[in-house]
Amino acid sequence: MSTNERIKILKMIEDGKITAEEGTRLLSALTKQSKQTSRKLETDARWLRIRVVSLDTGKESVKVNIPMSLVDVGMRMGARFVPDIEQESVMEEMAEAIRQGLTGKILDVIDEEDRERVEIFVE
Repeated sequence: MSTNERIKILKMIEDGKITAEEGTRLLSALTKQSKQTSRKLETDARWLRIRVVSLDTGKESVKVNIPMSLVDVGMRMGARFVPDIEQESVMEEMAEAIRQGLTGKILDVIDEEDRERVEIFVE
């Protein structure tokens, strides 16, 4: 369950659109759905693969394979080191896509300044 979903539910309670009891049920249902998605994700996609390749030489400078069971923890830890809000929202969107079961290439960025390509896959 994303932070945005929780905030929306709490705002609905604050505005009187739903009762606290209804909000609790919604939060509980979303938590249950999130846990089911996480379990499905562990069986469907088992690895997060990160690759950084030099645009000049074509050589890999980084190749990391992370078990999906550690991805949520890694995303939270990595978010601490993201310097600006725009990048933080990209990290949250990527984490949410992973939680929802997206597979294949989820990020492909070319960094012209450092002359590198960063690719992230879920397999």
